[in-house]
Amino acid sequence: MQNTIDFEQLVDAIGDAIVISDANGAITLWNPAAERMFGFTEDEALGKSLDIIIPERLRGRHWSGYQKTMDTGVTRYGHDVLRVPAIHKDGRSMSIAFTVALLHAPDKSISGIVAVIRDETERFAEDRNLRKRLAELEAKTSS
Repeated sequence: MQNTIDFEQLVDAIGDAIVISDANGAITLWNPAAERMFGFTEDEALGKSLDIIIPERLRGRHWSGYQKTMDTGVTRYGHDVLRVPAIHKDGRSMSIAFTVALLHAPDKSISGIVAVIRDETERFAEDRNLRKRLAELEAKTSS
């Protein structure tokens, strides 16, 4: 007997944020984990640009790469975990890690991108503090 997967239930239940954007970068799927992570409700996010979570200083570079991916159908990041800054609805900075995959229309054109995102703000801060402490200890031992 074959099990049928309820993808809507899966997307809603998974702990990582799942965000899908169309070929123009408008958000078309925003799961409950994305809402918890970024602070925007599904109603606030759907139809909006990904700019709601991209720091302003990084938007030019992001959209240049996004457009190149839409034009070529190729992403350099298909299997790599990307670690980048993001912003929460309340304006605070975040550190996120994510993977992306291209979505295709029936005619094989690119219809959008799905990102599976994890909040690594706390881990990033811990790593930074450990590197700072290590540098301090190395400075003490070399004096």
